[in-house]
Amino acid sequence: MEKSLPSIPAKRYFTIGEVAELCGVKPHVLRYWEQEFTQLRPMKRRGNRRYYQHHEVLMIRRIRGLLYDQGFTINGARHKLQEIAQHERELARTGETRLPDLDGLDSSAAASNAQDEGEVLEDESVSEQIRQVERELKEIRDLLSV
Repeated sequence: MEKSLPSIPAKRYFTIGEVAELCGVKPHVLRYWEQEFTQLRPMKRRGNRRYYQHHEVLMIRRIRGLLYDQGFTINGARHKLQEIAQHERELARTGETRLPDLDGLDSSAAASNAQDEGEVLEDESVSEQIRQVERELKEIRDLLSV
């Protein structure tokens, strides 16, 4: 994506305003996408307030990437997401996996490798960033294995 999006905080639920900021779109766009993409089903509470979960934020970012960065139409993006889901189901059925097992990922080793390569990195912020990426990759893996 052209514009770097902020990292997703470790929260269970996000309001539509928070998701709009995290994904770089306006709230009315999110409401429209809910009508167009069956994968987006935020929980609704008091007064029809929407609460999105982490996997839905990831899906919205994927949709945004397809529409804004890759130039898909709504219909094209819908079909692409269906193709991806179908492909993942086929991989799961045959027992293959596309993503490596992230449970054994060693964050400290990744941080030390980056430092060995001459990058000047702050240990704490790098470690937190690596943990965040690890969490997001696990979420994506779980989302794709459904």
